[in-house]
Amino acid sequence: MRRFRRLLTVMLFIFLVPALVSTGLWALADRPTSWRNADWGPSGVLTPATSEPGAVIHIMSARAGGLKGALAVHSWIVMKRAGAGRYERYEKVGWGDPVRHNAYPPDGNWYSNEPFIVHTVRGNEAERLIPKIEEAIAAYPYSRRGGYRIWPGPNSNSFVAYVLREVPGIGAVLPPIAVGRDFLAGGRLFEIDRDGLDLHVSLFGLAGVAAGVRSGLEFNLFGLVTGIDVAHPAIKIAGFGRIGL
Repeated sequence: MRRFRRLLTVMLFIFLVPALVSTGLWALADRPTSWRNADWGPSGVLTPATSEPGAVIHIMSARAGGLKGALAVHSWIVMKRAGAGRYERYEKVGWGDPVRHNAYPPDGNWYSNEPFIVHTVRGNEAERLIPKIEEAIAAYPYSRRGGYRIWPGPNSNSFVAYVLREVPGIGAVLPPIAVGRDFLAGGRLFEIDRDGLDLHVSLFGLAGVAAGVRSGLEFNLFGLVTGIDVAHPAIKIAGFGRIGL
């Protein structure tokens, strides 16, 4: 019994307390009251496509709308082949046909929240990876109506995380606050990235562990993630995300 209480105390400290603090801070800020009065326009985070002559891939995220934004981000993929005059944006949403192509500006604000770039690949490597990304998007198993569940997945982050696992050459991991990223397609409980560098164990996105070169060591409980990254020194705190050391 004593060990159980200690374990419960540790779990409260590393998962619940940071999440509550993040929620409190988020609630204090002035936010749009609905999607109708939110800013969905370009943020200016990305340079114009015409000024990027080569191929490029951006993995992007922005805090989610409403109270969800205290603990989670919405993620998407932006890419452009060499010589193309515009970016292509792919993401998953919770209404209509879930997988969308160019439904919003490439670097558009999400519920008035400015996006940030999680990872970028440029040049010949980006040109090589873009067809693989398109294949992974086309093969995504939850792309039809009804194939979205806000928690624990499959949601917008589950979609991008699926592509990153299918095309590990991108070399990216979604932020710890990308709730739903640990939901494995097909109800699988165990998965190793195609290049063998990361291992994922997940109980349908509700609880699990990720470990490897890209992920470091992560623990997931109900979508909240805590952990440590050794290769790129950082700690990962529930509700706050990755904090570089």
